[in-house]
Amino acid sequence: MKLFIKNMACESCKVVVREELEKLGVAPIKVDLGEVDIKEKLTQAERKEFNSAIKKAGLELVNSKEGVLIDQIKAAIIDYIENNKNFKNNLSDYLSKKLNYEYSYISSYFSAMQANTIEQFAINLRIEKVKEKIVLEDLTLTQIADELNYSSVAHLSSQFKKVTGLPASHFKKLRAIRRNTIQAL
Repeated sequence: MKLFIKNMACESCKVVVREELEKLGVAPIKVDLGEVDIKEKLTQAERKEFNSAIKKAGLELVNSKEGVLIDQIKAAIIDYIENNKNFKNNLSDYLSKKLNYEYSYISSYFSAMQANTIEQFAINLRIEKVKEKIVLEDLTLTQIADELNYSSVAHLSSQFKKVTGLPASHFKKLRAIRRNTIQAL
């Protein structure tokens, strides 16, 4: 049986889902972002208990794959950005191949459900990665631009200022500006 779970966007989410299923006495076969394979079918009471438990972590059971498509799109974008050096395709080609949908459908669906474009989500995510690298890894802008596959430091700086309102070079000095979680994007 396959369970679909909304808002799964990281490895921690997988751990929470696995632990909560095990508390119910259910051994998951496979836990992926947005979906879980289990051998046995959950009773209505078990589904309710499981859903209540994972809601504490910001997750939620949904009844169809379409209900988690947004999370699958976000997870694919995260994967693309975190592993961009390994990809030869652009983001639209990558999403189409990974999710088995035409990009026009993915893009329209995402925009309708999120009131934001895939491109804007990807830009916001990249900027959060830039913030993370500035604060936690203490990398230079040149190193960050290279790691996140920006065409130049100028492009990174321009995008950073457009999204945050601050020059990237000043961000480290102003640590009071908090980073956003992926779920908040």
